[in-house]
Amino acid sequence: MASTDLPLFQALKSKMRWHQTRQSVLAENIANANTPGYVSRDVKTYSFEDHIGLQQSALTTKTTKVGHISGAVSGNLSTKVEKRDSFEITPNGNNVNLEEQMMKITQNQMDFQAATSLYTKGLGLIRTALSKSV
Repeated sequence: MASTDLPLFQALKSKMRWHQTRQSVLAENIANANTPGYVSRDVKTYSFEDHIGLQQSALTTKTTKVGHISGAVSGNLSTKVEKRDSFEITPNGNNVNLEEQMMKITQNQMDFQAATSLYTKGLGLIRTALSKSV
């Protein structure tokens, strides 16, 4: 197993992909700020529980008694783009608020940088542990 196949790194990669998708959707909202009738969109909120549901683990639980809970967890991590209602609508039917979109982009960028920082630090810790044990 490669070090980047660890569940922590898979979760961080999934989170970074979600942020990339969200950045594209938010940029599209800004690009259509003057398009009549355009409704702003956003990506469904990322949940690590959805990611955990997708994990295919080599370790499985076994139900030994009828009352035991099954260890199978099912989930579907799909990046769903949703139309969002806004409190502000222009006369041409467009509801894109540039200030709101820019704040979302800034927050998304900061969260993406936090995830990449965690990913980098995790790889550094593994490299340090491997170099000390050899």
